[in-house]
Amino acid sequence: MILAASTAYAATSTTSVVETISKGVTVVAGSTVTSTADAAAAANAAAAAALAALPIEPVPGAISTGLKQGQGQLPRLTTNFNTNALLIPSWGTGQVANSGAPDVVGAFRFICMPGQVLRDDPIVYPGQPGKSHLHQFFGNTGANAYSTYGSLRLKGDSTCTNMLNRSAYWIPAMLDGKGKVVRPDYVTIYYKRLPESSPNCQKQGKACVMLPRGMRYIFGYNMKTGEGGHFYFNCDGPTATPGHYPDIVAAAKNCPTGNSLGVIITGPDCWDGRNLNSADHRSHVGYGSYNWDGQYVCPKTHPYILPTFTLGAWYKVDDNLDKSGEWDRSRSTWSLSSDTMPGMPMMRPGSTFHADWLGAWDDDVMKMWTDNCINKLLNCSGGDLGNGKQMKMRSDFSWDAKPRLVDIPAA
Repeated sequence: MILAASTAYAATSTTSVVETISKGVTVVAGSTVTSTADAAAAANAAAAAALAALPIEPVPGAISTGLKQGQGQLPRLTTNFNTNALLIPSWGTGQVANSGAPDVVGAFRFICMPGQVLRDDPIVYPGQPGKSHLHQFFGNTGANAYSTYGSLRLKGDSTCTNMLNRSAYWIPAMLDGKGKVVRPDYVTIYYKRLPESSPNCQKQGKACVMLPRGMRYIFGYNMKTGEGGHFYFNCDGPTATPGHYPDIVAAAKNCPTGNSLGVIITGPDCWDGRNLNSADHRSHVGYGSYNWDGQYVCPKTHPYILPTFTLGAWYKVDDNLDKSGEWDRSRSTWSLSSDTMPGMPMMRPGSTFHADWLGAWDDDVMKMWTDNCINKLLNCSGGDLGNGKQMKMRSDFSWDAKPRLVDIPAA
């Protein structure tokens, strides 16, 4: 995720993340949302009214060759703060990111701090607070059960570098078996995609496109079907044994106290080109696979190639994590909030991991990292936008969750 653009490097360790990001983190005083001009406010009001008139799912928007702004997505909302105040010369000098070659995908990376812990899910249970299993949110600090694309774009700060990315991300909360939620120290996000000029875009599907405005989806373990995939657990630290482990039980055996337990998940890379959501919140997107001659291709029903992201959440290990390598239901240990659900059998700890995403990027900033990091095949990290500019880091940035443990909220 942080060190290279290829899928092989998605197993990013905490050590490599720190080495890459910390050398270029720029901390600024807390950002202040400023009032917009009357024209911008009027444009937002009109766009918000248009958004309110659209159904939540599915939202149609057919495209034919490639996704351009205004096609296959929700109406544009004018950002209601000074975006330039949250951009700095990249790495303090304005240097442009290096080429990602010989890799064939461009990469854009940034880091997030943990945010709110809520029993909300604005995708599965919109407008129904407390209906979901417990989630760890990051990204938009105002995300909750009532969140929509419009509300995220116009309200809230962000734990992901700064509010230029007001997207909402959420994963099942990690529980320590002693009545506490373990918050991740940090979360890494790594977007990657072929440049739109690559001939492989037409071999893999119809076209490589940018993320459509207002897209949302769920990926990983499916709570309704019991199917999973596209994630693994890892361990990093001075006495760790790194690997691709299927669940918490297997990873914990190789992750002594003082190291960091990580879970890494990769999102879908293929889109149907029409819908920003679907009834199951999954079927409008999908994953490619290798055909008989070794060519990686998207399903014919989902021929548009999206920037996909790999997400890694890293948790500091304590003595409450059972490191025996055996799952004993009578012994308390770490597990996900989704591993034990009403009316469902208890699942092996970590086996139900999944992630949700509701995009709410500032349009111009998303276009910067798409046009430069992705389409110019650059190797961008730390919020570097590939054009000599970089997203400023939050003033309260820390590599350690503060607080690390919080009480489980009442149901």
